[in-house]
Amino acid sequence: MVTGASQGFGLAVAEALVAEGADVMICARGEEALDAAVASLSSTATPDRRIHGAVADVSSADDAERVVQAAVDSFGGLDILVNNAGVYGPMGPTEDVDWAEWVRAVEINLMGTVLCCRAALPHMKTAGRGKIVNLSGGGATAPLPRMSAYAASKAAVVRFTETLAEELRHDGIDVNAVAPGALNTRLLDEVLKAGPDRVGADFYDRSLKQKEDGGAPLARGAALCVFLASAASDGLTGRLLSAVWDPWEDMPDRAAQLEGTDIYTLRRIVPKDRGQAWG
Repeated sequence: MVTGASQGFGLAVAEALVAEGADVMICARGEEALDAAVASLSSTATPDRRIHGAVADVSSADDAERVVQAAVDSFGGLDILVNNAGVYGPMGPTEDVDWAEWVRAVEINLMGTVLCCRAALPHMKTAGRGKIVNLSGGGATAPLPRMSAYAASKAAVVRFTETLAEELRHDGIDVNAVAPGALNTRLLDEVLKAGPDRVGADFYDRSLKQKEDGGAPLARGAALCVFLASAASDGLTGRLLSAVWDPWEDMPDRAAQLEGTDIYTLRRIVPKDRGQAWG
């Protein structure tokens, strides 16, 4: 199951999963775009593959439960959950943006991720296996002025990922977060439309350059999601991985080196980490 998969990166992930032979349930809020995505995925799938779509708002507990149950009913179980649905939310100084929009972004980005996990986990626990991939993005690892709802919610998604991974460490369920890179999707278009007065001149200029350069390949991030959904990543859990910068293809060979470390996690930096003797 892939959320927010009627377009952009979510659709690229669904395409990559279908190409690997998976049955896929996608969901999104817009019915027309969702139907088009299902048709597109079905056109590339082998005849024995099952591709389904469900209109759903993942920030609604009822919708999250409904779409997960639809996947279980259609496929006989749910092995993989990719929580991709997300929005940038309001852009501008924190004290000026619409509060309802700020809250709404957190509801979709964070609550939507948690609710889908809550709905899926009983089924995965019964099966004794499962893979959960949560989308984080650059907003989780560095300040993102004028996009505080997005930054705060994505940082929360990463800490939720780490926490859930520990809860499920003995249940055969791996939980990881993915930063797919700077993608040229509708979110970038929203930044450019907002303009430098709302998002800041520096971020706007970087976004404009990204638009011109083409951004990170959707396929690279989708391939990382497929890896984390596969048996090749068994035991790799509680990590935030960058599709562009991290050598994730080699991770199966580095399992022993990663075990028991805080590599690829979010942690507080103290003075000694930067060569300082005080503190």
